[in-house]
Amino acid sequence: MKAAVVQLRSVADLGHNLERALHWIAEAAGSGASVIALPENFAYLGEVDSGPCPVAEPIHGPIVSQLQQAARQHGVVLVGATIPEHDESTSRNYNTAVVIDADGELRGHYRKMHLFDADLPDATYRESASVAAGDEIALVEVGPLRIGLSICYDLRFPELYRALRARGANILIVPAAFTVPSGRDHWEVLLRARAIENQCFVLAPGQQGRHGETRVSYGHSMIVDPWGEVLSVLEDGEGYVSADLDFEAQVALRTRVPVHEHRRTELT
Repeated sequence: MKAAVVQLRSVADLGHNLERALHWIAEAAGSGASVIALPENFAYLGEVDSGPCPVAEPIHGPIVSQLQQAARQHGVVLVGATIPEHDESTSRNYNTAVVIDADGELRGHYRKMHLFDADLPDATYRESASVAAGDEIALVEVGPLRIGLSICYDLRFPELYRALRARGANILIVPAAFTVPSGRDHWEVLLRARAIENQCFVLAPGQQGRHGETRVSYGHSMIVDPWGEVLSVLEDGEGYVSADLDFEAQVALRTRVPVHEHRRTELT
């Protein structure tokens, strides 16, 4: 099975961002990819701490509808991550990933659990000021795919991925808009660690470049195999990269090195 991750430079313009996302979905599907993942905030990415997203909408709104149409048109499993989800139960929005199957059906969603409140050399980030945290782990099954969902800052919390692996994940999705300082030092090493620890494929689509006056993203979208090898990477610019996912080799690895069975659960 061929998977692809799309890299974008989204801005504060919903129409522009959707056009670019749909363009690269079509390009990746045309190359033979049957699973395609988009980066965090693909639909709208404003300035740092610019307040609640002005184009937030319910999960069954027009943004997801366009993704469903694209999935049907190209016959692909699409991970749309992330959309700004409006929910009447909170004054803030959720940062939400959705999984859509090749028939255009919404199969599951995940609301980002760990919110990025940090002081970095490039800027101060307070995601929690405008985004509400989710509280449910999400594993979505589509055919042979057992997709464990996460978003950006979640990458720093290995217990989330352990829980997804325990539920049967064979793919981990990490859509992101990683900052340049943290991306340069931590992005690849953390992705490879999550792949190795859980013997999962990791699909990590990212934002890259300048999105406005105050926000710049690291890029380096990549696909990592369960041994921790980087199968493909797109360092800069918009586009996509793809790789073949060998699930038989994954099963063989898990049999030869059964780390999941060796876990000392009393330590958790």
